[in-house]
Amino acid sequence: MIWRRVLVPVSISLHELHGVLQVAMGWESVHLFAFDIYGVKYGSFDLSIGSPRVALTQFGFRKNDKLSYTYDMGDGWVHEIRTEGYSTSDPRKFYPVCIGGSGACPPEECGGPHGYLNRRDEADGYDAWRDMGIMTDFLEDIVAAEAPARHVSDFLSDDVAAAMERIVARKPFVDGKFSRGSVNERFRAGDHRDLMHQQVWQGCGAGEAAGKTGGPDAGSAAGRADPN
Repeated sequence: MIWRRVLVPVSISLHELHGVLQVAMGWESVHLFAFDIYGVKYGSFDLSIGSPRVALTQFGFRKNDKLSYTYDMGDGWVHEIRTEGYSTSDPRKFYPVCIGGSGACPPEECGGPHGYLNRRDEADGYDAWRDMGIMTDFLEDIVAAEAPARHVSDFLSDDVAAAMERIVARKPFVDGKFSRGSVNERFRAGDHRDLMHQQVWQGCGAGEAAGKTGGPDAGSAAGRADPN
C-alpha cells in the first residue's frame, strides 16, 4: 500500500498542490495532470479544462471530503485525496510538511497500475531468479579461475551483461521503502514549486497517498491517493 499524509496551507492553489503531490509521491512532473472536484476538472492547460490556479479554500472542503487527482493521462495514475481535518498552523514549522507515508512510488513510464503490478511480480519471478543464477555462476567462475591479475571484464559474457541490465531494470520494482525525511528535505528546498510546472522528460522508461494540509490560517487536509 502506498500512501502519504501531508500538511499544507489551506491558501494553497491546486497548481501548487499538484507540485506538492509530485514531491510527496515521488513523481517527476513530466506528464499532464487533472483534479476532479465535485464533477469539475481543473489541471494542465493543454487539457483545456479549468485553470488549477484556484485556492483550496474556494471549495469549502469538510472533514472526509474527497477529490480525485490524475497524473499521466496515458498510464492513468488516479489518486484519491481525502481531507482529514483542519488544524492551526505552527509558526515554527515549514509548510508543506510530510508527516507520514508508506511504500515507494511506482516508476514513471511503467505502464500504469497494471504494468507496475506485472513488473513487480516479474521482479520476483522465475526470470529474476534465473538471472541471479547466471550472476552466481559468473562469480563462481571468477573465483575458480584463481587469476587475480585478470580483469573482471575478461569473464564477462553477453549473457552475464544482459542479466546485469535486467537486474538493474528491476530495482525500482523491488525497492519498497519510503523516506519521509527525503520528502521534507525536498519540500524545504522548494522542489514542489519547480514541479508545479511540467518538466522535460529525460529518461526512458497501488496503494494510497495521503495528504494533510496546514499552514497560515490553515487546517489540515489529508488525502489518500490510490493509483487505480
